[in-house]
Amino acid sequence: MRGPLVAMMLVCATTHSVAAATLEERIAPCLACHGENGQSANPEIPSLGAQTAPYALIQLFMFREKLRRNDIMNDAVKGFSDDDLRTFSDLIARLPSPTPPAEPADVPRLEKGRALIRMHRCDVCHNPDLAGRENVPRIAGQREDFLVKTLREYKANTRPGYDASMGDVVQPITDAELADLAYFAAQQR
Repeated sequence: MRGPLVAMMLVCATTHSVAAATLEERIAPCLACHGENGQSANPEIPSLGAQTAPYALIQLFMFREKLRRNDIMNDAVKGFSDDDLRTFSDLIARLPSPTPPAEPADVPRLEKGRALIRMHRCDVCHNPDLAGRENVPRIAGQREDFLVKTLREYKANTRPGYDASMGDVVQPITDAELADLAYFAAQQR
């Protein structure tokens, strides 16, 4: 498994011409890591499908400006104009939404997650269906491992954001509860 993952990461890291002839050619390196049609099969790499365009634009901008540090992503958007960032964020928003895992859900764990979503008011910013809105990301159907990683990074204050709200929200949440929140969100359509 590690070999194919490394190969995909190298494909993503390959510098591609911003002036490539077609949008399909330009997005191909992104989809090599984030998955065809925006559904990632790679551990801890997010699915991009149906992500809100404003949120995707902010993230791409942060990677371009190195406000978020990830060598692969920083290199991938190096040289992108503001119009390029908008084009890519609009394309990401048009990709199909990711589908939840195929295996049957753990109902008691889903109920724990649902209660935590309500208790911590995740459904206020991310919407009741967790599809996100405007500059708030879609977390419905996202990879569970990616969500756990991201929530832990917010809690540890190691994931930069454009505001501090997520770091504040996750501070009182235990690691087990973060995992249940991620599980619930990953199971949503």
